Amino acid sequence: MSATLEVRNLRTHFFTRAGVVKAVDDVSFSVGRGEVLGLVGESGSGKSVTGFSIIGLIDPPGRLAGGQILYKGQDLATLTERDMRHLRGNRIAMIFQDPMMTLNPVLRIDTQMIETVQAHAQVSKAEARARSRDALGMVGIPSPEERLNAYPHQFSGGMRQRVAIAIALLHNPDLLIADEPTTALDVTIQAQILAEVQKLATDHGTALIWITHDLSVIAGLADRIAVMYAGRVVETGGASDVLDHPRHPYTHGLIGSVPSRNKRGEKLRQIPGTTPSLLSLPPGCAFRTRCTHATDACVQEPPVSDIAPGHTARCFHPVSA
Repeated sequence: MSATLEVRNLRTHFFTRAGVVKAVDDVSFSVGRGEVLGLVGESGSGKSVTGFSIIGLIDPPGRLAGGQILYKGQDLATLTERDMRHLRGNRIAMIFQDPMMTLNPVLRIDTQMIETVQAHAQVSKAEARARSRDALGMVGIPSPEERLNAYPHQFSGGMRQRVAIAIALLHNPDLLIADEPTTALDVTIQAQILAEVQKLATDHGTALIWITHDLSVIAGLADRIAVMYAGRVVETGGASDVLDHPRHPYTHGLIGSVPSRNKRGEKLRQIPGTTPSLLSLPPGCAFRTRCTHATDACVQEPPVSDIAPGHTARCFHPVSA
């Protein structure tokens, strides 16, 4: 079965006065129909820029510097802005970390949602309003008919995020990119939203890319995981393989530093050092300055190695399972 989305050797660089920032550098992964891919990494790893690159929202001085973004075999990187706009919000949707990137503060919610429906579907205003109301109910907003008449400032931050998620789900997209959308929500609502997007993936065959730094969220949601560090994917595999048997030293450290994995009374484990600046990455493996397994070989660029079927790591010295 062909993948809904296949990203091949994607490079997104920002050409600044200080130099070239290689925010995304040779990233490859795929996600199939009804599959959930967790894109994991700490702040500055390039995961959000990867999402923006796929949906065509990279602003100058950033630009795609190479690679392919194949949506059902069609390279999105070659499309005009007009063609991309036809797909964006319709067949490909994105939920942003900040809901005000989706919502216009001076327009009522019904105006914004009805416009979104009618931009991609030939339906009456009444039908568009009914779809909007149902979408608000689906993400757990009480009295959705009344809330349609409200403005964004009349909602709490969590409620605004739920409206933004409802807008993304309006057209049952083939591909949904979620950029840490539940970070600002309380755990009860977070669980509700996670259940809703899982249902969307199962019922409608939506391919879902869930971008997060929170491993506990991804553990119960993702089918497969891609771990990013300093603009590169360093490990990919099935969710249980990566979480239970991490092979890249960075993934191993990331999972080891989750507080719940430390014994009571023990000092919390952590990865030494800080993420290097993307303006001045060390040659070879970007993680080697923080890695206890690093040797002279790591000054060279490590290849992507197959550890097991469907499990890869970009490392000369993978951790033993």
